[in-house]
Amino acid sequence: MSNNPDSAMKNSALASLKGYFRNANRWWLKTPERALNEAYEAALAIKSLEDAHFDGNRIAANTGNYSRSAETYFQSELKKYLDIIKIRLAEFKTSSSIIRLSNQSITEVQLEDNNNDLRSISVIDRPGLILKKLRFIDDVLARYETRETNPGSVLVVSEPKQISPTNPQAVVVEPSDNSRRKNKTQGRADMKSLTDKTGVLPRSILETVDRIKRDLDPEAEQEIVQEFRSSRSRTNVALRFVLLLVIIPLLTQQVTKNFVVGPIVDHYRINKEQVAIFLNTEMEEEALTELQRYQERLRFETLIGQAEPRSEEEILDLVREKADEIKQEYINEGSDAIKNIFADLAGFAAFAIVLFTSRREVQVLKTFMDQLVYGLSDSAKAFIIILFTDIFVGFHSPHGWEVILEGVSKHFGLPANRDFIFLFIATFPVILDTIFKYWIFRYLNRVSPSAVATYRNMNE
Repeated sequence: MSNNPDSAMKNSALASLKGYFRNANRWWLKTPERALNEAYEAALAIKSLEDAHFDGNRIAANTGNYSRSAETYFQSELKKYLDIIKIRLAEFKTSSSIIRLSNQSITEVQLEDNNNDLRSISVIDRPGLILKKLRFIDDVLARYETRETNPGSVLVVSEPKQISPTNPQAVVVEPSDNSRRKNKTQGRADMKSLTDKTGVLPRSILETVDRIKRDLDPEAEQEIVQEFRSSRSRTNVALRFVLLLVIIPLLTQQVTKNFVVGPIVDHYRINKEQVAIFLNTEMEEEALTELQRYQERLRFETLIGQAEPRSEEEILDLVREKADEIKQEYINEGSDAIKNIFADLAGFAAFAIVLFTSRREVQVLKTFMDQLVYGLSDSAKAFIIILFTDIFVGFHSPHGWEVILEGVSKHFGLPANRDFIFLFIATFPVILDTIFKYWIFRYLNRVSPSAVATYRNMNE
């Protein structure tokens, strides 16, 4: 046995060195998994931002009611996570080419096919987990391929979506292959917008080259068929949702008025002797004016010989019958106004419930309306803008607003307050006109400057 201190020191140094190499080797063997996990966490962070602030769509500028500072924050976060994904994926590919992950031991992980979060698990081999994580990362990156190829472009196109053939009302994200094919078309659209702005070559030449490339693409026919099916399903969902937004509140309003609120109001108003005939003084003045005209007409017909001479008692009896008729008429009108209040509240509640429970359909309708509006020609856009502005905020609009407000007041049995009507006409159309002008300056001027120019020429 040797008690040499130098030998003990050498053995200790050798053991430390072996431990160091063992830890380094263990760290190196876990490099692919660690890089993939970090890339996956960054993809989850992007998906969380999309779900929380962009209704599941990709993070894009000028989308949503966010300030410029908020948009800058979202874009910086997106760029940070995309850089992390790219760096970690490169690290994963480099390290996995050296280390054979498929030969390593079994990991206790299982992903459900319908689960968006890959961290809920049971038992599967490690390659299956890696493939599922890579598929999720590829789906996230596929929505931002155009941005990475054109970093200076503005993202205004919504996330590529398709309608599930088994459930037309459900909007689902396309599989990765379809997403790649969709992004080719989207990339061509972004290239077109960039060439429109730069103007290096005539636009017709670039469009011709793009058309030839599209015709030579072996997947062009499949892309066109897929786009047509997606557009047709989106149109069907949007139109059906619009019909539901109109039919369901109307049916709710009518059913509530005639079968729920109506019998209760009729029981307490029409079948009772002591009941308020007039809901407001304006209704009473209208009834008095009608009765006075009826009495004057009776006397006038007698004077000009169109009716047989009547005594005062006969005229008084006829006026009394007319008064009873007017009384019943205004009792019914007051009852109808009370019914309208509760029935309209029920209809509005039904409308809100349909909107709240149909978020996917709302997103499809928004996309459909965007494509419909922005697909119009410049002259058509200018015509519609001028038509709406002249109707609601134009020179003759105060008369229309006055008729609308008086009709609404009569519908609910309220007196038509002239001061409120004049105040509303003096403020609301001005606010509406400001919103129109801001929308033209903020959005339409970016999307279609030629339409703005056409609008100004037509307006002048």
